[in-house]
Amino acid sequence: MSERVKEYSDKMAKTIDHLQNEYATVRAGRANPHVLDKLRVDYYGTPTPIQQVGNVSVPDPRTIQIAPWEKSILKDIEKAIQASDIGINPSNDGSVIRLVFPELTEERRKELAKEIKKKGEDAKVAVRNIRRDGNDAFKKLTKAEDLSEDEVKDLEDELQKLTDKYIKEIDSMVDAKSKEIMTV
Repeated sequence: MSERVKEYSDKMAKTIDHLQNEYATVRAGRANPHVLDKLRVDYYGTPTPIQQVGNVSVPDPRTIQIAPWEKSILKDIEKAIQASDIGINPSNDGSVIRLVFPELTEERRKELAKEIKKKGEDAKVAVRNIRRDGNDAFKKLTKAEDLSEDEVKDLEDELQKLTDKYIKEIDSMVDAKSKEIMTV
């Protein structure tokens, strides 16, 4: 891979990483501690990730348990979960907070599958935008650095092959996550 194309390859790889992180936070009917990744608790005036204020565990496939290191922040954790878009009411027994994930309905599964497809499409658009930026930069190189049209064409072909590879990877990620959601 040429040095000029490598920069765009790195950007496309970051898009894939971002999509994986997005998919990790999608609730699939099973307890996944990653659904808490974006949540922040007010801990002595600082927004802090829940994983840093307590022990997050998954005692069974449909329950997440949060045991805070300080009992005084139980209410703050509870408020953060209720204010989030997780859609689960926490139960607080005075020492731990439990999140019980209900089975997903068929309708909710279909909504999640649509959401997954949309996130996949957004990632594809991002990859295509990176390709467009690369092609524009390559065209400018013909004037600035005296690259021949053939050399620019080779760079554009290389970038197109890279784009195709990442688009294919996104499609397989969308299929896998959709299948996971639709599996009862």
